Amino acid sequence: MPAAPRAAALPGVGAEAPLVVSVCRESGEFGRLAEEWGGLWRRCAGVTGFQGHGWLHSWWLAYGGRRDRLRVVLVRRAGVLVGAAPLMRTYRPWPVVVALGGGITDYTDVLVAADGVAGTTPDAVARALAEGIRAVARGAVVDLREVRPGAAAFAVYDAWRGPKRRAAGSVCLELPGLPMEELIARVGSSRGQRIRANLRKLDDAGVTVREAAAHEAPDAVAGLLRLHRAQWQGRGVTPEHLRPRFALHLTRAAGAMVASGEAAVAEFHVGGRVVAANLTVLSPALAGGYLYGADPALRGTKVDVMTLLMRHGVGHAAGAGRPVLSLLRGAEPHKFHWRPEHVANERLLLASRPLGPLLHTRYALALARTRLAGTAAARLPALRACRARLNDLLSRRPARS
Repeated sequence: MPAAPRAAALPGVGAEAPLVVSVCRESGEFGRLAEEWGGLWRRCAGVTGFQGHGWLHSWWLAYGGRRDRLRVVLVRRAGVLVGAAPLMRTYRPWPVVVALGGGITDYTDVLVAADGVAGTTPDAVARALAEGIRAVARGAVVDLREVRPGAAAFAVYDAWRGPKRRAAGSVCLELPGLPMEELIARVGSSRGQRIRANLRKLDDAGVTVREAAAHEAPDAVAGLLRLHRAQWQGRGVTPEHLRPRFALHLTRAAGAMVASGEAAVAEFHVGGRVVAANLTVLSPALAGGYLYGADPALRGTKVDVMTLLMRHGVGHAAGAGRPVLSLLRGAEPHKFHWRPEHVANERLLLASRPLGPLLHTRYALALARTRLAGTAAARLPALRACRARLNDLLSRRPARS
């Protein structure tokens, strides 16, 4: 597996140069930021592939609506990009500023150069981003969801002058970036024996893996989505995964992300036939399995799909020096066999003082929704089956892009 990308060092340009804040409002301008954005991404600590330009720009093209307004806050010193906040202004139903990525993105964040490039400090960049966000959010509440622990967005939160609140987000499952044998040792002898047996069965079945090159990634993702649809047929597929806009976004983003080292698309073969495929988001901080598809015929074979995916993920984590192997969101039972840690994202709410009451209302609604979801999970397990049936019905409706 390729090594995780390292931070790119840039020469200092003099600490006396001021930080300059600007706002990107046009899709074309955002598209032209790819190279500059990539340079910043590689100098940030803790970012994930979801903060890469390939993911964000593709998402905006696929999901930006008629009422949405692109608002990407940029911070430069002496012409060097040292900070960015990928945001948009929308109406749900009142004005709100949210992070690009929406509900299909497991982690959101801002980008802050961590290497002191151009004579900056991360705290100074975070303060500049906070002021830039305040300007684009005039008359709106800022609602940043799915912020991972340790994210740079918390420095912006700390720098914010005005009402602010933190609420619980989704729980992601994470494993340390250890070699396979050490991960197996964590789960106990009985489960460990089953995992080792499954690994031997993969070898006996002749499973091979091939990662797509950047120009092959769109076709590989199209195949992944076909397998994903077949795999979940009649089993409660997430409706969004079947919509044309999701396919358009994922196939377009994959090519750019593979080219920049922010993702890998793997195809698994048995007897020369593709039987499974997987998209992994990559960064120096983690490798995360985002979406996979598997031929339903594998259920009747000795190939254990989760073991297959985990072996590949371990290669991208431990094999490339990444400290975390993330299973991302979703509490599927097969993930718990590996005894992952439960790591909670957070939701950051920010506003100017006149909008304090609106922020507190939104915060109260967020708390109520979290409590309701927890009660439903604890007391009404039948809701999972009802949701699966509803998702199946929704997936059969004509999709709108």
